[in-house]
Amino acid sequence: MITFFISLIALIIGYMVWGRVAERVFGPDDRVTPAIAKADGIDYIVLPGWRIFMIQFLNIAGTGPIFGAIMGAWFGPSAYLWIVFGCIFGGAVHDYISGMLSLRHDGCGQAELTGMYLGGAARSTMVVFTMLMMVLVGAFFVYCPAIILSGIWGDKMMWVVLIFIYYVATTMMPIDKIIGRIYPAFALSMLFMVVALGIVLVIKQPVLPEVWDGLGNWGAERLGLSQPLFPALFVTIACGAVSGFHATQSPMMARCMKSERQGRAIFYGAMITEGVVALVWATLSNYFFFSGGWREVCSPEVIAAFEGQTARSLIQYFDAPTVVNIICSGWLGIAGSILALLGVVAAPITTGGSSFRAARLILAEAFGFNQTSARSRLLLSLPVFAVGIALLMWQIGNPSGFSTVWQYVAWGTQAMAAVTLWVCTVYLSQEGKCYWLTLLPAIFMTMVVIDFFLVSPTTLSLNYNLSLVISALLTIAAICVFFIKRRK
Repeated sequence: MITFFISLIALIIGYMVWGRVAERVFGPDDRVTPAIAKADGIDYIVLPGWRIFMIQFLNIAGTGPIFGAIMGAWFGPSAYLWIVFGCIFGGAVHDYISGMLSLRHDGCGQAELTGMYLGGAARSTMVVFTMLMMVLVGAFFVYCPAIILSGIWGDKMMWVVLIFIYYVATTMMPIDKIIGRIYPAFALSMLFMVVALGIVLVIKQPVLPEVWDGLGNWGAERLGLSQPLFPALFVTIACGAVSGFHATQSPMMARCMKSERQGRAIFYGAMITEGVVALVWATLSNYFFFSGGWREVCSPEVIAAFEGQTARSLIQYFDAPTVVNIICSGWLGIAGSILALLGVVAAPITTGGSSFRAARLILAEAFGFNQTSARSRLLLSLPVFAVGIALLMWQIGNPSGFSTVWQYVAWGTQAMAAVTLWVCTVYLSQEGKCYWLTLLPAIFMTMVVIDFFLVSPTTLSLNYNLSLVISALLTIAAICVFFIKRRK
């Protein structure tokens, strides 16, 4: 538990110290924000700061800092270091600078910012890439919650239709009508779940692995995990450390802020809060898998069922959603079961809805469509919904195939993070500001995404050492290009 407490304190200090550093580097001022200058009653609406924070937190979190942290902790205590240092120096800086950059450019999206600072070809690539990512996320987060809800009441297809209708509403309606009212409540419930579990952790004080017990790949040694710690850990834990998905959500909130000085609390603060969520669930995962916690929270029937089979290992038998349900219900009782349901069902549904809305905004910027009229919004939303429905139908017919696609989505969000960090670095360099703030995490994430693409069995599956050499050389090449262009 000592590592947990040190990590928690480090995240809080990180917000207070490094968050202030990032704020001073960017330099927020009192200029008029897009929410006031371009107010349209649809996407550009001034909302209270606390409400924006809650929406931003839920948009960037979803189930990512829960499921990702559980699976990332399979690698062992090294997950703590990635959550803490990745969040403070990578993810929160990424979210703050990119969010503020959107705020400075009329609330424009990631693809448009990429075009401004990395060129037209990069912009076109990011438009296609982010659109694909948004629709994939939206489609994925329809069917999975529908399966869970159908186990409680109703038919699976009934829930698919209802969830998709909700997506249509959140995509089309003014942001203050549904998102602005419902999301803060769901965000509060997630925070309550994390605080409650954190309190139980403190009360129980279970014996847990500490970082000084070893930073090697514990999963390979004890759980049968086949993936190498680098780069797999840094892709598995995305939300809660560094995630490019956040840069697609921040522009929605940049269009609702009344002052640039709200940025540190909203962008940097929401990411640090997400890091706390990931920290709690990584600790619970360590307890569950490495400290025999599964024997303490599982029923005798579940324990007997696991021990009576030999086909699946511990991490194969207890997947992330199952761990969430078992721990919440075992430690928090009926209330915990309800909170687990909210975490596993409500969070992905809200994230999916925000993804479809983000897709509409990306298309609107790409083609210069005004979004004040319902007809214009519907015109852009229809192709998004059509592709989403097609992917959803394919997923229903090929449920196992979509899990393979989702691995590319996990890599894709980190690739977007690398691109966004380079965008922020170019901006800071052009403005004569301390570009090292984003350059160092940009370098690291570039190496991660290149190496993962080279070594992963689902992509090129190259030799591990060879992939490290190639990724290092390509990353060095990217650094050289940056400094050459900077001199020119």
